[in-house]
Amino acid sequence: MKKNIQLIISVVLCAFGCVMLTAGFILPPLAEIHHSVLIAFGEILTFAGSLIGIDYKYRYRE
Repeated sequence: MKKNIQLIISVVLCAFGCVMLTAGFILPPLAEIHHSVLIAFGEILTFAGSLIGIDYKYRYRE
């Protein structure tokens, strides 16, 4: 159950990061990604990946 919750949180965080990236294209100035959007997106993906990776490493290591 806990693993499923972590996976769901990771997916939600990645989806939110994608929404922020899309908002960077839609909001003025058009077609320009602001550096704060890219930084936030990278941090969200890093956090989500670490949740999945750390849990996987310690739960399934031989």
